[in-house]
Amino acid sequence: MKVGIIRCQQTEDMCPGTTDFAVARENKGVFSTCNEPVEVIGFVSCGGCPGKKSVTRAEMLVKRGAEAIVLASCITRGNPIGFACPHQETMIAAIKKRLGDQMKLMDWTH
Repeated sequence: MKVGIIRCQQTEDMCPGTTDFAVARENKGVFSTCNEPVEVIGFVSCGGCPGKKSVTRAEMLVKRGAEAIVLASCITRGNPIGFACPHQETMIAAIKKRLGDQMKLMDWTH
């Protein structure tokens, strides 16, 4: 499965995404239910608060081959800073509205 991961821009200077790539490669975390190898085809940020760019970036990832969009745990679980994004529900709703129900949206990585 080809996935595009969207991360929190606020954590870019604290986290290089190493664990996101590892759990995808090893089919762990949210990817443990995947019955096929996972390939990360793109790793982008939300664009900064309030995450408006996440919608167009999700769409761009799909156009480039993503079969699923994944919001990294920094957005939904607050890793590594211990503070989840206060805009996550709005981002999720906007991405679903733009991409439709047929597109798989995963809301954490590890």
